[in-house]
Amino acid sequence: MALPFLESLSSVSAYADEVSATPPLRMGIFTVTGGTVLESWKMKEAGAFTKLPSVLRPLEFVKDEMLLLTGLGQNGRNENLNGHEHCGFLHLTGADFVKKEGGKPFASISVDQAAANAVGSKTILPSIEMGLSNQETKFSFRDTNTAVPYEANPRMVFDRMFRGRQPVVPNWARRAAASAHAVAKTAKRDSYDQSVIDLVLNDASSLRGKLGKTDQIKLDEYLQSVRSVETRLHFLESKQDEEMLDAQTPSKSKLNVPLTTALDLFKNPQLVQRDPERHAEYIRLMSDLMVLAFQTDTTRVCTLAVGSDESMFPGVVTVGYERHCHTLEHQGNAGRIEDADPIAREACRQIHAWYTSLFAETVRKMKAIDEGGSTLLDNTMLLYTSYMADGGHGRVECPALLVGKAGGSLKPGRQVDYKKGTPVANLYIEMLDRMGAKVKTFGESATSKFAGYDGRLPGLI
Repeated sequence: MALPFLESLSSVSAYADEVSATPPLRMGIFTVTGGTVLESWKMKEAGAFTKLPSVLRPLEFVKDEMLLLTGLGQNGRNENLNGHEHCGFLHLTGADFVKKEGGKPFASISVDQAAANAVGSKTILPSIEMGLSNQETKFSFRDTNTAVPYEANPRMVFDRMFRGRQPVVPNWARRAAASAHAVAKTAKRDSYDQSVIDLVLNDASSLRGKLGKTDQIKLDEYLQSVRSVETRLHFLESKQDEEMLDAQTPSKSKLNVPLTTALDLFKNPQLVQRDPERHAEYIRLMSDLMVLAFQTDTTRVCTLAVGSDESMFPGVVTVGYERHCHTLEHQGNAGRIEDADPIAREACRQIHAWYTSLFAETVRKMKAIDEGGSTLLDNTMLLYTSYMADGGHGRVECPALLVGKAGGSLKPGRQVDYKKGTPVANLYIEMLDRMGAKVKTFGESATSKFAGYDGRLPGLI
């Protein structure tokens, strides 16, 4: 029994992979409220993009770098949830069953948290969750009964990212040139740099043989926890050293750090809901923080929830007399499109096009950031989506647009249609696969009555 124990605690020979030498793949989720207006979201037929649907038209400049996926749905059942909660709990989990019990939400791990589990140890923060979704609609779950709160205050997001450190853009070219030297250096650690665990393994082995089974488990857990702390400390020290070198030999990429005054303007984000201009500035600011987090390799997984069903849209909506988003969502959607109020539906289309225009600004910024021969957008898999399929709490034909080349692992520039109801969870498996999390099933991918394609999405490459 001692040999597996010793092997599991044996020291890592080199930490070269802890600080990347090449631009890594990032996964971003930009999710808006209210779903979409389907006939203005997708083309009538699958294939290469020609004229973009009106909701997506602000992305014309990047249509060769995006992949529109249609037919995806959320089929999970619910218990004790209202329509918004049902959609919200399923949104990023793709779960087959969600509920509230005693007021506590239950779902399953969400795609962003599964990705963070795969790559989070390589960055300062495993993931960032921010935006206005922090009350009724829970999107991110660490596990079955642990919902992840979203930070709505941009000042708090920025402080979490950079408290105690300066924003620095990694010089990927310098890191690549230095990587071989780093491996050789770490392989020659002297005894003074050895892990505490390495130094006491013999004693631990001897002690373990004298313990009962329960105490053996406790000892194993204790030593593993010490190892985990040591590994994390070594990573942070290595990261700090790399950032100091990057500061001395800066990257060519321009670093756009939000002004402190801008961060402080939105201490109460609820004030943005009734003023579209202020609302837009809030979304821009939060989007800039996501771009900054990716550019500085502070995290490789970020979820940004924008908008609010309770927002007002004077000036954005130019038809009819209603400007309240939630009211328009229900008036403009019905079981059959022809039964919906056409004026309210056009108002919803205008709101979704407005959201897309702000998302397009984020994409443009990422496309302009050079990472040494490739762009930040090239090295990102950015999902543009919503927690509902439509404003009537629909869960069929959920909007799913992938933007960016995902490190070359996607073939963009087209629309791909799938069987109606194909689980969104299938998409999440594809995204996790590209992030290095090899999972066979996720959410309802294998249990849904609409399960298909062996739980995957063919045709992405």
